[in-house]
Amino acid sequence: MRQLLYRLLPPLLSIAIAAGSMGLHSLTARAEEEVQETGSGIAVSAPSAVLMEASTGQIIWEKDSGVRRSPASITKIMTLLLIFENLEKGRIHLNDEVVTSAYAKSMGGSQVFLEEGEMQTVDTLIKCIAVASGNDACVAMAEFIAGSEPEFVAMMNEKAQELGLADTHFTDCCGLTGSDDHYTTARDVATMSRALITAYPEIYDYTGIWMEDIVHTTGRGSAPFTLSSTNKLLKQYPYATGLKTGSTDKAKYCISATANRDGIDLIAVVMAAPDPGGRFQDAVAMLNHGFAVSKLYSDDNMEELPRRKVLGGVADMVGIVYKEGFRYLDVEGSDLSQVKKELKLPQEVNAPVQEGEIAGKAVYVLNGKEIGSVDILFSETVEKAGYKDYVRKVFQIYF
Repeated sequence: MRQLLYRLLPPLLSIAIAAGSMGLHSLTARAEEEVQETGSGIAVSAPSAVLMEASTGQIIWEKDSGVRRSPASITKIMTLLLIFENLEKGRIHLNDEVVTSAYAKSMGGSQVFLEEGEMQTVDTLIKCIAVASGNDACVAMAEFIAGSEPEFVAMMNEKAQELGLADTHFTDCCGLTGSDDHYTTARDVATMSRALITAYPEIYDYTGIWMEDIVHTTGRGSAPFTLSSTNKLLKQYPYATGLKTGSTDKAKYCISATANRDGIDLIAVVMAAPDPGGRFQDAVAMLNHGFAVSKLYSDDNMEELPRRKVLGGVADMVGIVYKEGFRYLDVEGSDLSQVKKELKLPQEVNAPVQEGEIAGKAVYVLNGKEIGSVDILFSETVEKAGYKDYVRKVFQIYF
C-alpha cells in the first residue's frame, strides 16, 4: 500500500498544484505592471502582515504585525536556521546519514513518509523540510542535532531570545501543535527569516526547488518519491526565492515569502489568511509595493583607511578598518546619489590601544540629515611604551 502511495502521490500533487495555481495565473503577468505603482495603499486581507527589507531589517509596511498567532509550518524557519548554524559550526555535515525514529515516523500533517530505521542524508532532509514541509523530516533532524525534539525546541526558544523575539515561543519543531503556548508574530517571523537568509543565503538552493525526486530505501526495497513545493509563488511570481508556507486549522494560512529584484531582497510575512490563495495574493501585493518604493544605498566600505599616529606607544602608527558595510533603504523617493560619507576620526591617539576598540566612525548624511553610521575600529594593538622602548627609539634614530 505504501509503495502504491509513493507512485500515486506525485501525479496527484501535480494536479492539485496546477489547480491551485489557476487562481494565481495573473500574478506573473501583473508583476511588472504593479511593481511600477508607487501608491502607499496595499490591499491585504490577512489580519497580520509585515513587509521587511532584508539587508537593513527595515519595516516598509505592516498590519498588526505584533499580534501573537499560531505559525503552523513557518515554525520550520527557526528549525532550518538551527540546522544551518550546526552545519556552519561543523557539528553536522550535509552528507551525514540520519536514521528515522519511530517517533519521527509517527508525525502527521505534511510528511514525506519516512519509515522507521530509514536513513537519509542531512542534505536530503533539508530538502524534505524546505520543499515539502515534511514534519517527519523535521523531527528526524531535531533528534539528530539535539538528541530529542524537546531538547531541540529548547534550542529554538534560546535562539528566539538571542534574536530578541519577545513574542515568540515554541513547543514543537514543525508547527503541527495546536498548543496556545506555541506562538509568534508576523514581525518576529520576518526577523527570523532575515536571520536565516542573510547568514545562510544557500538556503535559496533549497527553497527555490519546485519539484525534485528523492529515494526511499527500506527493508522492502527502494522507491522514488517526488518532493513538491508548497510555495506556489515560485511558479507564479517572477522574483520569488522562497521561503516557507504553513497552514493548520488553528493558524489558518501563513507564508513568509522572500523575493529579489534589482539587488533588493524583501520578506513578506502573512499570518492567519482566510484561504490559501489569499496568503499568496497578500504577499504579492506587499512585495510589489516594496519593489516599487524601495531604493537601496550600499557602501561596502572596502577602501583602505589612513593609519593614525600613536602618542606614547611602542609603535608610532596604528591601522584602522571599518567594522562593516553600510546599507540604507529609502522609500521616500530621495536622490541617493546625494548621500555623503563623513569620517570622524582623531588625527592622533594615546597609547595603549586595543585591536577591535572603536577609533571613530563614518557618518552618512543625506540632505543635511544623518541617516546612519558605521564604527571604525583599530586593526591592531599598540601597547604603551616603557623606558626600554624609548631607549630603543633613541638608538634607532641615532644609530
